[in-house]
Amino acid sequence: MARMPSAERRRQLTEAAIRAMTRDGVAATTTRSICAEAGVSLSVFHYCFDSKQALLESVIAAITDHSVTLVREAIQPKATLRETIRAGFQAYWDHVSDRPGEHMLTYELTQYALRRPGFEHLAQRQYERYCDTYTELIEQLRHHMALELRVPVIVLARYLAAMTDGLTLNHLVLGDDRTSADILDMITDHVAGLIDERPDPAETSGGLGSARAG
Repeated sequence: MARMPSAERRRQLTEAAIRAMTRDGVAATTTRSICAEAGVSLSVFHYCFDSKQALLESVIAAITDHSVTLVREAIQPKATLRETIRAGFQAYWDHVSDRPGEHMLTYELTQYALRRPGFEHLAQRQYERYCDTYTELIEQLRHHMALELRVPVIVLARYLAAMTDGLTLNHLVLGDDRTSADILDMITDHVAGLIDERPDPAETSGGLGSARAG
């Protein structure tokens, strides 16, 4: 077996665990099945993870990062604030459509953690991670587009996490693409209404922007 840096080996096992859990379910997935999926020995698994909790936490982080990476790339300034926000939502939704099993796994992980004594903190950390992710994306947008929020960042972040979480589950159950798209449009309009774009300093100081306006 080729030697591999421990961080890369952990990533390999984490991705193998996601595939195995998506296919077989969390409860039915064993360390042996994960190792078989990854093509490594049990000793490699135990070298990388000292407990199932550590593995599940790595799985939760990786699943979140899968979609966040796409959203971060998509949520670059567009012609309008609404287009920018909608592009971010669309990137996330494309990931839901492409990998429904992976998103279904996130809910299974939550229930598994909440029902297993000693694992409850994983569910809490999972939803804290969602909130942290939206906080990061909001701050990214504020920085690039000079925005002011009408509500605290933490409130908007939790609102977005709750709305997308609920809509994703609703879509996984009902599979209504058209209604889901309409709801995303509605959420986009609502979020855009909670954000103010700061005026260009040149326009407010009588500079070049003001001269152009005249």
